[in-house]
Amino acid sequence: MLKSSLSRREGVWALACLATACPWAAHAQQASFNPNVSVILSGTYTNLSKDPNTWRIKGFVPSGSEIGPGPRGYNLGESELGLNANVDPYFYGNVILSVANDNTISAEEAYIQTTALPNGWTIKGGRFYSGLGYLNAQHSHTWDFADAPLVYQAMLGGQFKQNGLQLSWLAPTDQYLEFGAESGNGANFPGTQRNKNSAGATALFVHTGGDVGDSNSWRAGVSWLNTHAQDRTWSDVQDASITNAFTGQSKIWAADGVWKWAPHGNAIQTNFKLQGEYFHRTENGNATYDLKGVGANTDAYRSAQSGWYMQGIYQFMPRWRVGLRYDQLHSGHTQVGTNLALAEQNVSPKRSSVMVDWSLSEFSRIRVQLSDDKARVDQSDRQLFVQYQMSLGAHGAHSY
Repeated sequence: MLKSSLSRREGVWALACLATACPWAAHAQQASFNPNVSVILSGTYTNLSKDPNTWRIKGFVPSGSEIGPGPRGYNLGESELGLNANVDPYFYGNVILSVANDNTISAEEAYIQTTALPNGWTIKGGRFYSGLGYLNAQHSHTWDFADAPLVYQAMLGGQFKQNGLQLSWLAPTDQYLEFGAESGNGANFPGTQRNKNSAGATALFVHTGGDVGDSNSWRAGVSWLNTHAQDRTWSDVQDASITNAFTGQSKIWAADGVWKWAPHGNAIQTNFKLQGEYFHRTENGNATYDLKGVGANTDAYRSAQSGWYMQGIYQFMPRWRVGLRYDQLHSGHTQVGTNLALAEQNVSPKRSSVMVDWSLSEFSRIRVQLSDDKARVDQSDRQLFVQYQMSLGAHGAHSY
């Protein structure tokens, strides 16, 4: 596999495609048209047993950007337009524009990346998804389920991206070993825009992986994110007219792991992927709150919360896959001052999901997903998603 048939550098690229249907070539193999153009078309039909306007993750301070199950009926998914190319022998440029269901267009990512630094060093600058965890750095059309895990929605508002710099180093070892550091404005949840010259968020990560025989491969990682919030507001659970605000630090530790199996490295007929992540977040600072509308008060704020998910995806025959995912959160004890709680205490939102998808070709996929969503804890929301994903144009290889 990697060690026997490829050089170490080529092996790292192969690790990104091993045991997956990897229909698109890497940057060097894309069409010569400059820039390369790609389009991802995505849409869903959503059937929910509960009103999506009442959806929230119980016990967690709202981020204001939780995606939740989305509106009922037919909806446009996160469709993307991508433009990328090698700028010259020294830089690669990439911009991805996203069209959301509410007709807004935003720059998901827009960055430059070095291509010629020696000794395994790479610098990325601009707007990018952070290397925190495993799923965060991947675009939604590469996910195995129609929505993000609950832990991502509760602690990151979906996904964490920022404007800044990322430095990574690929170690010269037989085993895949990568170290990375980021510095950015941290304007997205759990941080905020602070109108300061200093960095608003710092992230560190390390990834390692390799092969076990010629049929198995793995990757594991640990990461850390430190963000700063200034007057991060949210509405009171009982009375939406009452607004609270948090100023302080939010720190997240994350651990992730992925195991892939494909007989003798050939994923065309059948393959299996086991994937999981664990997040632990602590927040310390001050909260300004208005208890029952009697006036604003400020006191010390602290919380410790955690969450995880585990999922398995099995391709049982060419182009057909089935998957199972389980999410669970623990709200811990969120406290202001000595005895005031601004969120429900020690509750465990959870969700179970099963999906089946059919890839008609390398460029089209139809997915059906059923979920039993207990994010509200005291209510069960039965959810049905029917999703399509279509890929047009040049598209680089996906990460491992």
